Amino acid sequence: MSYFESRMRVNFKNFNDIKQKLVCCENLGISNIILEPLDFSQEISTKLIKEIEKQFNLTIFYRHNLKMNHIKEFKKKLKFYNRTNHIISVESSNKEIQIHAARDSRVDILSFSDPVIIKSLTQGITSLVKQNNSFIEFSLAPIMVQNFSMQSKNLRNLYRFIHLVRSLKAEYIISGNFDNVFDYRHPRNLISVCHTLLDIPIDEAKKLFKVNPIKLIKRAKKRMNTEFLREGIKLVKSD
Repeated sequence: MSYFESRMRVNFKNFNDIKQKLVCCENLGISNIILEPLDFSQEISTKLIKEIEKQFNLTIFYRHNLKMNHIKEFKKKLKFYNRTNHIISVESSNKEIQIHAARDSRVDILSFSDPVIIKSLTQGITSLVKQNNSFIEFSLAPIMVQNFSMQSKNLRNLYRFIHLVRSLKAEYIISGNFDNVFDYRHPRNLISVCHTLLDIPIDEAKKLFKVNPIKLIKRAKKRMNTEFLREGIKLVKSD
């Protein structure tokens, strides 16, 4: 299986938005994609998944991102995803939520894609994520397209926290996480950015966009005891 874009946010209430972004992916040669609703309240219906599969010859998986800062709301919302084999990520600067998410087997990713939230990542949270065999996520958008006046600061923070996670040997992924189709980049270009600007060894950088997304997908499917195939073979998506 070739490289992944592990986080592409789309409006699941607007098929034209989905179509525009997936057509762009086809044109760029991005064949493996993990789609995420713009708003975590949006459902991903089986009917919509079948329509996407019918129109596009792409390997597509799905994720839900819970971005909130109140622990009671988070716990209530997380129960809604008890019976899904989609990837579940959590994005919050609230320490109580981070600790709960890092320990909860339903959560596959703790995301630190946001340039503000990334500053809340600690060694303790990283260790909990490692113990739970889940993933930490970083994104490149803050150093490539977001707030040009802040890019230097964002780069320093991204570099610092990536190497914190690397030093603790926790699993992590890096996504583009671009909102505008004109900012989309093939993962090969993002691998080059990781190697050149973030000092990630080239083989490790390739793993972040190829091997680790497959591990992430398998982890989500294991929650439902769903059968999956060996690494390198397309997984069978269930309804």
